[in-house]
Amino acid sequence: MEAQLLERSENKCELCQSADPLKLYKVLPQTSSNAENTILICDKCRGQIEKTAELDVKHLNCLRTSIWSAVPGVQVVTWRLLNRLNESWAVDCLEMMYMDEETLAWAKSGLAEDSDVADDVHKDCNGQVLEAGNSVVLIKTLDVKGSSLSAKLGTVVKNIRLVENNTDQIEGKIEGQTIVILTKYVRKQS
Repeated sequence: MEAQLLERSENKCELCQSADPLKLYKVLPQTSSNAENTILICDKCRGQIEKTAELDVKHLNCLRTSIWSAVPGVQVVTWRLLNRLNESWAVDCLEMMYMDEETLAWAKSGLAEDSDVADDVHKDCNGQVLEAGNSVVLIKTLDVKGSSLSAKLGTVVKNIRLVENNTDQIEGKIEGQTIVILTKYVRKQS
Protein backbone atom coordinates (compact mmCIF):
# COMPACT_ATOMS: atom_id res chain seq x y z
CA MET A 1 0.00 0.00 0.00
CA GLU A 2 2.88 2.39 0.75
CA ALA A 3 4.10 2.15 -2.85
CA GLN A 4 0.58 2.93 -4.07
CA LEU A 5 0.38 5.99 -1.78
CA LEU A 6 3.84 7.21 -2.83
CA GLU A 7 2.73 7.06 -6.46
CA ARG A 8 -0.58 8.82 -5.69
CA SER A 9 1.13 11.60 -3.75
CA GLU A 10 4.08 11.91 -6.15
CA ASN A 11 6.40 11.46 -3.14
CA LYS A 12 5.03 14.61 -1.45
CA CYS A 13 3.01 15.28 1.69
CA GLU A 14 -0.64 15.00 0.69
CA LEU A 15 -1.49 18.15 2.67
CA CYS A 16 1.39 20.62 2.24
CA GLN A 17 3.23 19.10 -0.76
CA SER A 18 6.51 19.03 1.21
CA ALA A 19 9.19 16.63 0.04
CA ASP A 20 10.30 16.03 3.65
CA PRO A 21 10.35 12.40 4.83
CA LEU A 22 6.83 10.99 4.65
CA LYS A 23 5.00 8.57 6.92
CA LEU A 24 1.72 6.73 6.64
CA TYR A 25 -1.11 8.26 8.66
CA LYS A 26 -4.28 6.28 9.31
CA VAL A 27 -7.25 8.63 9.45
CA LEU A 28 -9.38 7.47 12.36
CA PRO A 29 -11.87 6.09 13.03
CA GLN A 30 -11.60 3.19 10.60
CA THR A 31 -12.39 -0.50 10.57
CA SER A 32 -9.68 -1.53 8.11
CA SER A 33 -6.69 0.23 6.63
CA ASN A 34 -6.82 1.00 2.91
CA ALA A 35 -5.64 3.64 0.42
CA GLU A 36 -8.83 5.68 0.87
CA ASN A 37 -8.39 6.18 4.63
CA THR A 38 -4.60 6.26 4.84
CA ILE A 39 -2.54 9.23 3.69
CA LEU A 40 1.13 10.17 3.44
CA ILE A 41 2.15 13.22 5.47
CA CYS A 42 5.28 14.99 6.73
CA ASP A 43 6.15 15.33 10.43
CA LYS A 44 5.07 19.01 10.50
CA CYS A 45 1.56 18.15 9.31
CA ARG A 46 1.41 15.16 11.68
CA GLY A 47 2.14 17.50 14.60
CA GLN A 48 -0.74 19.75 13.50
CA ILE A 49 -3.15 16.83 13.14
CA GLU A 50 -2.21 15.08 16.38
CA LYS A 51 -2.01 18.37 18.36
CA THR A 52 1.57 17.69 19.44
CA ALA A 53 2.58 21.06 17.96
CA GLU A 54 0.94 24.45 18.27
CA LEU A 55 -1.33 25.33 15.34
CA ASP A 56 0.81 26.94 12.65
CA VAL A 57 -1.59 29.06 10.61
CA LYS A 58 1.12 29.97 8.10
CA HIS A 59 1.92 26.30 7.44
CA LEU A 60 -1.76 25.36 7.32
CA ASN A 61 -2.33 27.74 4.42
CA CYS A 62 -1.66 24.55 2.43
CA LEU A 63 -5.23 23.53 3.25
CA ARG A 64 -6.43 26.03 0.63
CA THR A 65 -5.11 23.52 -1.92
CA SER A 66 -5.83 20.23 -0.16
CA ILE A 67 -9.58 21.02 -0.05
CA TRP A 68 -9.64 20.02 -3.73
CA SER A 69 -8.20 16.53 -3.14
CA ALA A 70 -10.28 13.60 -4.36
CA VAL A 71 -8.84 11.32 -1.63
CA PRO A 72 -11.38 10.86 1.19
CA GLY A 73 -8.68 10.61 3.89
CA VAL A 74 -7.13 13.91 2.76
CA GLN A 75 -10.58 15.53 2.66
CA VAL A 76 -11.36 14.38 6.22
CA VAL A 77 -8.06 15.62 7.70
CA THR A 78 -8.34 18.91 5.81
CA TRP A 79 -11.92 19.45 7.03
CA ARG A 80 -10.94 18.72 10.66
CA LEU A 81 -7.94 21.08 10.57
CA LEU A 82 -9.98 23.88 8.97
CA ASN A 83 -12.56 23.52 11.74
CA ARG A 84 -9.84 24.04 14.36
CA LEU A 85 -8.59 27.26 12.75
CA ASN A 86 -10.05 30.55 13.84
CA GLU A 87 -9.40 32.29 10.50
CA SER A 88 -11.81 33.82 7.97
CA TRP A 89 -10.03 32.09 5.07
CA ALA A 90 -10.57 28.72 6.80
CA VAL A 91 -14.32 29.38 6.96
CA ASP A 92 -14.26 30.31 3.26
CA CYS A 93 -12.44 27.06 2.46
CA LEU A 94 -14.99 25.02 4.40
CA GLU A 95 -17.80 26.66 2.42
CA MET A 96 -16.08 25.80 -0.88
CA MET A 97 -15.22 22.24 0.10
CA TYR A 98 -17.35 19.38 -1.21
CA MET A 99 -17.56 15.98 0.48
CA ASP A 100 -20.17 13.26 0.05
CA GLU A 101 -22.39 12.55 3.07
CA GLU A 102 -20.44 9.47 4.17
CA THR A 103 -17.09 11.29 4.12
CA LEU A 104 -18.54 14.29 5.97
CA ALA A 105 -19.98 11.97 8.66
CA TRP A 106 -16.52 10.37 8.99
CA ALA A 107 -14.91 13.81 9.36
CA LYS A 108 -17.45 14.89 11.98
CA SER A 109 -17.03 11.68 13.98
CA GLY A 110 -13.34 12.42 14.43
CA LEU A 111 -14.04 16.07 15.25
CA ALA A 112 -16.27 15.01 18.15
CA GLU A 113 -13.41 12.92 19.53
CA ASP A 114 -11.03 15.88 19.09
CA SER A 115 -13.35 18.28 20.90
CA ASP A 116 -13.40 16.06 24.00
CA VAL A 117 -9.65 16.56 24.27
CA ALA A 118 -9.71 20.21 23.18
CA ASP A 119 -12.18 21.14 25.92
CA ASP A 120 -9.39 20.89 28.49
CA VAL A 121 -7.18 23.48 26.77
CA HIS A 122 -6.96 27.20 27.56
CA LYS A 123 -6.86 29.28 24.36
CA ASP A 124 -6.42 32.99 23.71
CA CYS A 125 -8.64 35.14 21.45
CA ASN A 126 -6.80 33.80 18.37
CA GLY A 127 -7.11 30.15 19.34
CA GLN A 128 -3.47 29.86 20.45
CA VAL A 129 -2.95 27.40 23.31
CA LEU A 130 -2.06 29.07 26.61
CA GLU A 131 0.20 27.42 29.15
CA ALA A 132 1.07 28.31 32.73
CA GLY A 133 3.92 30.82 32.78
CA ASN A 134 3.07 32.39 29.39
CA SER A 135 2.84 36.14 28.95
CA VAL A 136 -0.32 37.62 27.44
CA VAL A 137 -1.43 41.04 26.20
CA LEU A 138 -4.86 42.46 26.96
CA ILE A 139 -6.83 43.18 23.79
CA LYS A 140 -9.43 45.27 25.63
CA THR A 141 -9.45 47.67 28.59
CA LEU A 142 -10.93 45.75 31.52
CA ASP A 143 -12.47 47.13 34.70
CA VAL A 144 -11.62 44.84 37.61
CA LYS A 145 -14.72 43.98 39.64
CA GLY A 146 -14.54 44.95 43.32
CA SER A 147 -11.62 47.31 42.68
CA SER A 148 -10.89 50.73 41.25
CA LEU A 149 -8.24 49.11 39.02
CA SER A 150 -8.67 49.39 35.26
CA ALA A 151 -6.43 47.12 33.22
CA LYS A 152 -5.62 49.02 30.02
CA LEU A 153 -5.60 47.70 26.47
CA GLY A 154 -2.07 46.52 25.61
CA THR A 155 -1.11 45.68 29.21
CA VAL A 156 1.29 42.73 29.36
CA VAL A 157 0.47 40.12 31.99
CA LYS A 158 3.47 37.89 32.69
CA ASN A 159 3.65 34.44 34.25
CA ILE A 160 -0.05 33.58 34.01
CA ARG A 161 -1.69 30.70 35.86
CA LEU A 162 -4.43 28.55 34.36
CA VAL A 163 -7.71 28.30 36.26
CA GLU A 164 -8.48 24.62 36.76
CA ASN A 165 -11.84 23.31 35.53
CA ASN A 166 -12.49 26.55 33.58
CA THR A 167 -10.70 26.97 30.26
CA ASP A 168 -12.23 30.43 29.83
CA GLN A 169 -10.22 31.92 32.71
CA ILE A 170 -6.60 32.59 33.64
CA GLU A 171 -5.04 34.38 36.59
CA GLY A 172 -2.37 37.04 36.42
CA LYS A 173 -0.97 40.02 38.29
CA ILE A 174 -1.65 43.58 37.22
CA GLU A 175 -0.18 46.38 39.34
CA GLY A 176 0.61 43.84 42.06
CA GLN A 177 -2.96 42.58 42.27
CA THR A 178 -3.87 39.01 41.24
CA ILE A 179 -6.96 39.02 39.05
CA VAL A 180 -8.97 36.55 37.00
CA ILE A 181 -9.02 37.36 33.28
CA LEU A 182 -11.23 35.86 30.59
CA THR A 183 -9.12 34.19 27.88
CA LYS A 184 -11.20 35.83 25.14
CA TYR A 185 -9.67 39.18 26.15
CA VAL A 186 -6.02 38.15 25.88
CA ARG A 187 -3.56 37.45 23.09
CA LYS A 188 -0.55 35.24 23.70
CA GLN A 189 2.67 37.24 23.52
CA SER A 190 5.24 35.88 21.07
